[in-house]
Amino acid sequence: MRNFTLPIRFGLATSGSLIAYFLVLALFELHTNIAYSIFNAVITGFAIYEAIKYRKLEEGKSFNYRKGFETGIITGFMATLIFAIFFTLYATEINPDFLAALSQKWFKNLSFEGIVPFTVAIMGFATSLVLTLAFMQLFKVSNTSKKKDMLKVVTE
Repeated sequence: MRNFTLPIRFGLATSGSLIAYFLVLALFELHTNIAYSIFNAVITGFAIYEAIKYRKLEEGKSFNYRKGFETGIITGFMATLIFAIFFTLYATEINPDFLAALSQKWFKNLSFEGIVPFTVAIMGFATSLVLTLAFMQLFKVSNTSKKKDMLKVVTE
């Protein structure tokens, strides 16, 4: 369970940041503009990066790709799951006219209210996966020096 506490903490903080950002947009009536959702990837990306960095500092030499990938995925998926639940509650209970306004603004002849929360979740999961894979390229431990040493031994 100890391996999951760090990404769960970062996931909870990230979901809180995503919810706060959405509510600030709603305060200024900007939450129906889907272009602002790009910043969700920035918030999630920052949290995933920091979680992996913190795990690497915590683990030291025992850090490996699996631990970093696990940390990033759990952080992103936890944040996405909580934000998707909040988004669904907001769209159905707090502001039932939100999805109709979103549909009206962006897709005038198309009613898609039922699929929006699902799309929010899928977009969050995909963003978390891509960002985790990208950040792990920065944090992975390179084995090229070991391979070069092995090549020297074989050729001598």
